[in-house]
Amino acid sequence: MSRGLSTVHPLGRHETGTNSAQTRHTLSRTLSDMATVTTPWGKATSVEEVTVPQRAGERRFTTRVELLVTATGERLVRFSYATDGTSRRGPVTLRERDLAKLGAVLERSPALRQVLGVAGM
Repeated sequence: MSRGLSTVHPLGRHETGTNSAQTRHTLSRTLSDMATVTTPWGKATSVEEVTVPQRAGERRFTTRVELLVTATGERLVRFSYATDGTSRRGPVTLRERDLAKLGAVLERSPALRQVLGVAGM
């Protein structure tokens, strides 16, 4: 797959770039094993996710934007980044060209795009 294109994952997950072995494993997930995460507002289920691979010099990482839904139906958006497949918390910084990549993958992620209030990036 060429760089900058998006892969559609089950559960509405999208990723730009190439598919790693870890990504291919994610493709086998079903609705019954959606990720449940703990937030300051309680437990929530990850229902949609987009990722944007980034690089700063020799360092490579991935920015993740997830749509989470709580047991009461409240929708939350979580921004994080990952290195070596492990999610990290902290500030997430996107360059202008990375925002363009995010806009492209959000085109195929309608629920997340709606929650972010993005009509068309």
